[in-house]
Amino acid sequence: MTYKEYALCCKALGDETRAEIFDMLKSGKLCACKILDKFKITQPTLSYHMKNLTDCNLVNCEKDGKWCRYTINEETLEALSLFIGKPVCCCGGGSCEKK
Repeated sequence: MTYKEYALCCKALGDETRAEIFDMLKSGKLCACKILDKFKITQPTLSYHMKNLTDCNLVNCEKDGKWCRYTINEETLEALSLFIGKPVCCCGGGSCEKK
């Protein structure tokens, strides 16, 4: 991933509603109707939030008739986790004296 892609993911998760939707998706695939039931928002507003999450590839969308089913994109999540995660020691062993 590029820094621009990391920034888009962070920006998408910077919204409280999108962060909560992303957290809900950790339990598995969800239909848009189930996500909509959780929030007091309109369907177009949900579509806006989901577009933000899918545009940065944090979330995958599968069309199912008039509804969409959403899942977390594990590859993007792993890349973002590595980017945000704990720094790796330059010697690979974690005991480097170079600081």
